[in-house]
Amino acid sequence: MCPKNASYYGNRAATLMMLGRFREALGDAQQSVRLDDSFVRGHLREGKCHLSLGNAMAACRSFQRALELDHKNAQAQQEFKNANAVMEYEKIAETDFEKRDFRKVVFCMDRALEFAPACHRFKILKAECLAMLGRYPEAQSVASDILRMDSTNADALYVRGLCLYYEDCIEKAVQFFVQALRMAPDHEKACIACRNAKALKAKKEDGNKAFKEGNYKLAYELYTEALGIDPNNIKTNAKLYCNRGTVNSKLRKLDDAIEDCTNAVKLDDTYIKAYLRRAQCYMDTEQYEEAVRDYEKVYQTEKTKEHKQLLKNAQLELKKSKRKDYYKILGVDKNASEDEIKKAYRKRALMHHPDRHSGASAEVQKEEEKKFKEVGEAFTILSDPKKKTRYDSGQDLDEEGMNMGDFDPNNIFKAFFGGPGGFSFEASGPGNFFFQ
Repeated sequence: MCPKNASYYGNRAATLMMLGRFREALGDAQQSVRLDDSFVRGHLREGKCHLSLGNAMAACRSFQRALELDHKNAQAQQEFKNANAVMEYEKIAETDFEKRDFRKVVFCMDRALEFAPACHRFKILKAECLAMLGRYPEAQSVASDILRMDSTNADALYVRGLCLYYEDCIEKAVQFFVQALRMAPDHEKACIACRNAKALKAKKEDGNKAFKEGNYKLAYELYTEALGIDPNNIKTNAKLYCNRGTVNSKLRKLDDAIEDCTNAVKLDDTYIKAYLRRAQCYMDTEQYEEAVRDYEKVYQTEKTKEHKQLLKNAQLELKKSKRKDYYKILGVDKNASEDEIKKAYRKRALMHHPDRHSGASAEVQKEEEKKFKEVGEAFTILSDPKKKTRYDSGQDLDEEGMNMGDFDPNNIFKAFFGGPGGFSFEASGPGNFFFQ
């Protein structure tokens, strides 16, 4: 009815702004100042729309024009400061993104969005940084809000894919990257992420296949190559480290396996499988305190019967490790037969008998006497099936009334070597003997 009235366009712009429809409002505000360049409120509304949409430089121009028309206008003065603040936040965020200081970028974008609530660009940058910080639900929420308003937004599709990619949902992630590239074929980040995702998926699957086929050397190489693809993919890399640790354990490279599992839990401290794998490697290398620590962590997280039993086993082995290792003293395996134990005792007892070292220094004599006593203790325990069973199960031998402090190794020696053909004492010195 009255298409040349600047104030009508200005009023409709104000209404659209209240509805959050800033792009439509911008068109009306611009039309209002085209009809009347002296319309101060028109310039203010144009600037406010530009600022809300994240175009701070254009907003500054509009607010400057308003100030030229009314240099005392308090709203124009404040909005001009706000627009400059947004430009400063943008500049800082750009620098910090290059430095990978994603927390600071999120902070800057939050401050900027207070003045530019309709800026998709700021929201996308914030969402991308949230994804890089591992705050996937927040990042997904921001991207989803944008996609509800604009389902073809390639940046939002990329962020959705990025979250899935970092959560090790690689197949779904690829679908979003492909969709983003369909909307924007030159989207560099989506292109790189899509390539990395496909490469990671292929290498990981090839590594798993090689492992299942028992080709551990090839599996190791494939997992190592996969780990070099994208250091930012923490969750997938944690799994790759754990997988490689499993390969190393199969190859009996237990120290390397422990290192791989340690790298896995550094990346993901909730990764139960890595703790279990490392704990088993600690058990295999007799590092029982470390194994107990890992099993405690697992049991605190998942209180299952299986995890409780694993913890109890580790605690028992730790307890046993703090006692004398009678098998080691005799130099026999834990599965040694009765005859092997007897042969080992005969060899060690003769080797460490004090009479054999009567000409040595007092220090050597004392050490050999100690070893002779330990050999006797070891034989006493391991040659008695009942005591051996209690010892192997970690039970205290003192409960049977056997006080090893009062133990006399000479009695065992005489009982073992008693009878003809064992050994004989000579008159060359008290207690001396030679072997026949």
